[in-house]
Amino acid sequence: MRYASTLLAAGVLLAALPAQGETLQDALSAAGLNNPSLEARRDELDIADERIEQARAQRRPTVNLFGGYQYESIDSNRPIAFNLGDRPVASAQIEARLPVYTGGRLNAGIRQAEAGSRVAEAQLDSAGQGLLLDTVTAYVDILRDRQVIDIRKNSISLLEGQFTAASDRFEVGDITRTDVALARARLEGGTAQLAAAQAQLEASLAIYALITGLEAGDLAPVPPLPDVPASFDDALDVALSANPDIEAAIQADTAAREGVALAEGALKPEVSLIGQAGVQEYHVDGFRDTSIVAGAEARVPLFTGGLNTSRVREARLARNQARSQIDLNRRIVRTNVARAWYGLEAATQSVSASERQVEAAELAFDGAREE
Repeated sequence: MRYASTLLAAGVLLAALPAQGETLQDALSAAGLNNPSLEARRDELDIADERIEQARAQRRPTVNLFGGYQYESIDSNRPIAFNLGDRPVASAQIEARLPVYTGGRLNAGIRQAEAGSRVAEAQLDSAGQGLLLDTVTAYVDILRDRQVIDIRKNSISLLEGQFTAASDRFEVGDITRTDVALARARLEGGTAQLAAAQAQLEASLAIYALITGLEAGDLAPVPPLPDVPASFDDALDVALSANPDIEAAIQADTAAREGVALAEGALKPEVSLIGQAGVQEYHVDGFRDTSIVAGAEARVPLFTGGLNTSRVREARLARNQARSQIDLNRRIVRTNVARAWYGLEAATQSVSASERQVEAAELAFDGAREE
């Protein structure tokens, strides 16, 4: 549901796009429906939910039915013996068992399974967010690469004109052969850049098809950049409080804590209520024996060769590992936010500088052409 709400929010954000060609909203919808990685995460969440049901089932009564059919042959040298001879015996027994006290093991198992479900939910949310980012990136990469190809083609046209002009000026003795060679080198360099841009476009198209399952057609422009936090600290606060990877690590720590309680519960006694009813039927003699048993059964672990205590130590180490993962995820998020924030600032400044560079280059080109 959290992933669906994220996708819905993206759809609302992109609703103002013009309905021409293939839109970013179309790409996001296709990625959410066709991506096998996201489908695997959904299956993991369903598996985690089933584990909750399995953990709860261990607190409920269990009823088992046993049946058998045997052939007996009994002989004896006692002076007085009964029930001798050959006869078939049919037996049936039903047993009901209800755990009453397990040292907190079953309750800890339920809480651990619930925390595991929350881990899977956070991982699904993280996969959904990652898929949205990858889809937007792949979509914009194609738009970028197509524009780069147009620029390279236009550059080649200009370089061809410069090469032709240089050849003409060489014919009249205005420039040297070296100048012609330099113009030819610039033209060949532009051709190489065009080939590299076309290869980059093919790679971007392949990534887009991998993520969305679609072949990119005529892509519509993307919407303007959404509002970003006012400062780096604000962006960091949002990321640390809402990042699904951190939430997954926190829930994994909760599951590990319950794993310690689960392992410690195996060291404590276990008490169960038992009820049994059985029947044995001797076909040859025509006898039938019935029995009913009801009572309580206690099991106290005295010595397991160090197995249970080793499991307790393992569970505690797993919890320490989960705590370390929380710190690691927070550091990763802080690093990613810093990279994205300052990368955005650098890109914004680069756009402004590039625009000024274009203006200067146009003036220089006009002046060179006049000369």
